[in-house]
Amino acid sequence: MSEQTDTTKEKIYYDQRSVALRTPQSIYFVKEHDKRAMLGLLLNDYREKQVLILVKSKKNADALSEFLIEKEFNALAVHGNHRESQQQEAGRKFNEGSLHIIITTDMILKTLGLEKIKLVLNHDLTDDIQAYYNRLAQMKEQGVAISLVSPEDEGLLSDIEINMKVEIEERTVEGFVATDAPIKHIKKKKKPRHRKDKVRKEKEV
Repeated sequence: MSEQTDTTKEKIYYDQRSVALRTPQSIYFVKEHDKRAMLGLLLNDYREKQVLILVKSKKNADALSEFLIEKEFNALAVHGNHRESQQQEAGRKFNEGSLHIIITTDMILKTLGLEKIKLVLNHDLTDDIQAYYNRLAQMKEQGVAISLVSPEDEGLLSDIEINMKVEIEERTVEGFVATDAPIKHIKKKKKPRHRKDKVRKEKEV
């Protein structure tokens, strides 16, 4: 009788604790307006690998996609403004390797069915603890997770670390230089054009 070979694969568990323990994670502290610059540097090591970037909004997804394409990354934003057929096509291209970077939101991520992800990059942290684990779980056991943490998001990071019962490793990016926040010009409210004429007429009367 021939000897049988056990080819059963070890089961992968998706509870929060299992996902947290098996996924290498790191954080990079950066101000909100500097996130794109830091992201561009981080992704240089992943130009030919499958990367998932999570953002909070459609607007962020589109802006980040434009930035990365200008930097000659093979990237695409996928969100709720796209038809279901477009979302499925993006997922197919990602899985076959003809598209390297998908930028999306937690809501759309569930529908894409992405495979072979090497990096989950949290451009925006989520305030939903379970959503954070769902992001990591997309990689199964194949990749790493990076989070860009702005001063405004440090509270969210604290909640995530408390929930995982672990302090995520902090790292820095070689060559990155922080910049001052752009000055926002406050537009002065213009007085109604008819105001002076109205006052003049009242005086004449």
